This record gives sequence, structure tokens and C-alpha cells, in this order.
Amino acid sequence: MAPLFTNLPFLSFLLLFLFFLASFCSLSAQGKPTQNQNTSISFSFPLTSLRFSRNNVQTLYPSFVSETRQNSRLQPRPRPRPSPYNFKTTFKYSMALIVALPIGTPPQTQQMVLDTGSQLSWIQCHKKVAQKPPPPVSFDPSLSSSFSVLPCNHPLCKPRVPDFTLPTSCDQNRLCHYSYFYADGTLAEGNLVREKFTFSRSQSTPPLILGCATDTSEDNGILGMNLGRLSFTSQAKVSKFSYCVPTRLTQPGVSPTGSFYLGENPNSHGFQYINLLIFPESRTMPNMDPLAYTLPMQGIRIGAKKLPIPTSVFRPDAGGSGQTMIDSGSEFTYLVDEAYNKVREEVMRLLGPRLKKGYVYGGVADMCIDGNPIEIGRLIGDMVLEFEKGVEITVDKERMLADVGDGVHCLGIGRSNLLGIASNIIGNFHQQNLWVEFDLANKRVGFAKADCSRAV
Repeated sequence: MAPLFTNLPFLSFLLLFLFFLASFCSLSAQGKPTQNQNTSISFSFPLTSLRFSRNNVQTLYPSFVSETRQNSRLQPRPRPRPSPYNFKTTFKYSMALIVALPIGTPPQTQQMVLDTGSQLSWIQCHKKVAQKPPPPVSFDPSLSSSFSVLPCNHPLCKPRVPDFTLPTSCDQNRLCHYSYFYADGTLAEGNLVREKFTFSRSQSTPPLILGCATDTSEDNGILGMNLGRLSFTSQAKVSKFSYCVPTRLTQPGVSPTGSFYLGENPNSHGFQYINLLIFPESRTMPNMDPLAYTLPMQGIRIGAKKLPIPTSVFRPDAGGSGQTMIDSGSEFTYLVDEAYNKVREEVMRLLGPRLKKGYVYGGVADMCIDGNPIEIGRLIGDMVLEFEKGVEITVDKERMLADVGDGVHCLGIGRSNLLGIASNIIGNFHQQNLWVEFDLANKRVGFAKADCSRAV
């Protein structure tokens, strides 16, 4: 036994070390948070402070690691990242929102339809056919140093990629060929390419995947702005954008001008916001578009009368029918039968024999008149779309009727089923004189009345 205590200096040091260690553990135990508090700091804090999106999934876990490495000290709540762009431009409005954007290096200005209801952006590409000169707005890839094509071995060029309405394929030049089909019957096809948008010398996107359309009946391209991974907003990591649709003019050949912001809008302090309804893409339903901007609509008023339409009519059922989306690429508003029939009953009660019998405009709108649109608008009154949190979109009586030509004016509302869909769609006709902001970082949409012909 004697050898155990032969090194007294070492023993003294050992006892002293154990004494301080015990004291430190005691003090640590007194100051240690409860288990629930520790969980709140380590897990709840980063999860509740970051809005879930494809853009910030990678930042979620590093946030948790940094918390634990700093001994779980409470840090300031991180705010959603501001948009990397601060860009304002204008658009022309007739039946669609046509924005001119600079694409390529050096930039070539391209006319594109601002479309919150679709995913893939595409441009009109120069097709070198001697017999048919290209339209003046077409994009010439040979003039851009940042242009590149997607080869057939790219992951997007597979038959089962879900981002396209028709399967992609490999063409005779070993390039990835796409075809995109829209609800209104429009077809665009060409090759998938990469190209960047150059807003200024200091602001440009990285090369984005676009469609380079060489065969389409349209004069303009599409700026796809929905929630899909290939949309302009997702690829360019846009956290916020907004637009203000001016009043449509009836003079032929005259298109009013509206405003379009990428990034912060100086008018947003007066916006009223509602939260988007978010659905996972894995939740497959035959009539659901999980990439659309789905709003929690609750009802419709015409004049002072609240129409007897159940709220469930504006929410997706088990098959996805009834989804209510806001779509800048759709001209009119479309309602499912349960809502449309109630609107039509009220309009018939107010207008009676003034409605044209047996007349259907565009195969979807059957509430049309030959009379004075101002007088008819006064008879109908304002229409109000009601949402959660008391937020409303008021369609003034002066904007209830659309001039469809030959002296005929129609209520800008159609039947969804005649369009071949089972959703409610709020089109751009009912977004006139209204700021609409898509705050993607906070998953909400904001509205505010405005004179959009003078908006800044």
C-alpha cells in the first residue's frame, strides 16, 4: 500500500483539481436551463425563425450547429434574406402583362408575359429559315456570350421529369427538346438552354434554365413566376416581387402602362397581407396545382349582398378541386360551378332581360350585354372577393364589364369547367388598379388599391 502515497506533490495537485472540478459542476448545474428551455433554444429557435423553402433548406442545419457551438446562447432572430435584386420596370397591359426584359450578354430585350400561373420561362429564339424572317423581338443566341444549350444527358432531359406538361426528349442534334402546353391551348416548343438576365451593370442573374422556343403561335415569351423549381423566381432566388395592373383602355392599339418590381416595393407599407396555402408537391391530387399561389378565399359579395356560397367551395377537396389561385397570366376570373351559378343567379336578378340569350364569349363567359356598360355596372354594383383576416379585393362597378368587341360587354367571369379545369382563378382583369405583392420569403400575398396608371 505504501507506494500509493509516495508522490505527495502529485496527490495534492490531484485533490485540488478534483475540488475545482466538483465546484464547477455544482455551479453549472445551478445555472443550467431546464430540458424544455434547452430544446427551445436548440431546435425551436432555428425552425421558427426560418421560413421553410427550397432556398433555405441548406441554411437550416448550419443555424442549429452554430447555436450548439455557442453554448446555446440566445441569438437575435434572423430575418428573411432580402431579395438580391432591386429592379423596377414597366409593362404594357391589354389582355396580358407584357414586360420587356434584358437577356443575354450583351443584353437583348425580350417581350415576355408576366405569368404567376406557370413555371418554365421561355423566349422567342431566332430560327434561321430563309423563307420566313424571324420576328423583330426574337433572341439571337449567336450574339450572346453567356448562352449555352442543355445536352441530352442533362438530368432534366428525362421522360419522367414532372416539371413539363409533355415529356422532354432528345432531338436529332443531341439537344434537350421540350414542349409546353397551356390550358388555353397554347403550345411552345424548342430546346432547353441556359441564359442570364442582365438588369444593370451591377445586377444580373446567374445563367437560368429557359426554353428557347422555335415553334410557337405566340408573339411573346413567358416569364414563369410560380413556386416551381424551374420558375424564374426559384432559379433567380427572388424573395419578393410585385406589380400594379392599370385600367384597361378601350381605344384600339393603345396599351396602358403598369409597374413591376423585383425586390422591395416602396409602397408596401400600405399593403394588407394574407398567408398562402402551401401544399407539398408530393401530395398528388388529380385537380391540384401545388405550385400555384393558392389563396384562402372565403366568399363573394355583389353590391351589398353576400352570396350563399360555402367557404369549402373555394378550398381544395380531397381531389384538389376548388383550389383558388391568383394568376396574372389568366385574363378573366374563373369559378367552379357551385360559385359561378350563384354569381349568375344574382346577375340575372339584377339585369334580367338585359343579358344576351344564348351568347357565350370565348366559350367560357355567358354573362354578356349589348347595353351601356356604365349603366349596367351601376345596376350590378361592386363585387368583393373576401379572404381571411378581413382582406378584400374590391372590383369597382366600372371594372365589372370587359369590352369584347362589336359593342358587346361581358362580366369578366367564366366557368372553370368550360376551360377544362376544376379550380377558381383570379385573373388579371380583376386585379386592375391593385398592387399585388408576392412575398415569397414569408409565404404571403399583399394587396392595396392604387391608381396603377400613376403608380411609382
